[in-house]
Amino acid sequence: MKILNHSSLPSRRSGKGFTLLELLLAFVVFALSFAVVLEILSGSMRNTVRARHYSEAALTAQSVMDQVGAEIPLLRGSSVFGESGDYTWELEIIDYQPTGETSHSVELAQLTGIILLQVNLVISWGQPPREQDRQFSTVRAILASTEQEI
Repeated sequence: MKILNHSSLPSRRSGKGFTLLELLLAFVVFALSFAVVLEILSGSMRNTVRARHYSEAALTAQSVMDQVGAEIPLLRGSSVFGESGDYTWELEIIDYQPTGETSHSVELAQLTGIILLQVNLVISWGQPPREQDRQFSTVRAILASTEQEI
């Protein structure tokens, strides 16, 4: 009687290839990895576009605020509308309303003959329902003797 050794038995699999199950598993791993990479890239692109809009809105606001007192008259109670590229803006000039910390500024301004005006600016962009806006505000001072009423 001959004793068979397991290592001497012919192998059913020669090891020269992949099974269908191994190929399917590799494809699933690849597809999941690719989906994750695409999601990361799309999120990155959304953030880049959002940052571009915020930066352009801030630059537009700076440009409009620079025009106040030069091209846009600094008049109490006035409102001005405009467009700049894809952005629309609304500017409003009102009396400065101090907060608790800044009430001394108003008293000092009144003693020196200065009027403080608050300039509020709203920059809007986009189409509904994804329309967005940002608000900017500053304080401007004028001499009481040069103030003009509307």
